[in-house]
Amino acid sequence: MRGGCWARARRKFHEAIDERPKAANLVLKVIGKPYRLEAQRDEANVGELRAALRQEHFVRPLHWPKRIVAGLARQALPQSQLGKVCTDLLNHSAVLVAHQQHSITRIDNNLVENAIRPSAIGKKNWLFIGHPAAGQRSAIIYSLVVSCQRHGKDPLAYLRDVLHRRPAMTNQDDLTPLTPAGWQPS
Repeated sequence: MRGGCWARARRKFHEAIDERPKAANLVLKVIGKPYRLEAQRDEANVGELRAALRQEHFVRPLHWPKRIVAGLARQALPQSQLGKVCTDLLNHSAVLVAHQQHSITRIDNNLVENAIRPSAIGKKNWLFIGHPAAGQRSAIIYSLVVSCQRHGKDPLAYLRDVLHRRPAMTNQDDLTPLTPAGWQPS
């Protein structure tokens, strides 16, 4: 299952506002409807019912942008900002409307982008970290810290505890309790 990112589509129409404000704002307003519906679903914590609610309520809100954009594409010059944005949305319309069939997808990937932003920013900072082996060691530590954060564990307490416990263990011991997911403070 492949679902498209409505945030990407919205962002591109925001960029086209200077060129054709009325047209771009109309599309942004129409794209806002699925976001409002999703926010209501998130507040109600519908979970598995999301797919049924999407099939019932998403058909129009997800297809209106395509219809409006198809009309705008006929009016806009193909190489204009609005023309390019319209073409892009029309080319990706199948994956953009795929969300109405599923409950586990999000209509945009902003949560994922926010989660990987620290490592994307850090890539440049860690490019020249010193010794060639230091990069791999830093990546391991960084992965442990992020895993702790995702599991709601204090990274400093985790590292202190694990580094204290590990020397007393043998390679016959089960290391699962030392992973961020299985760790419990001693």
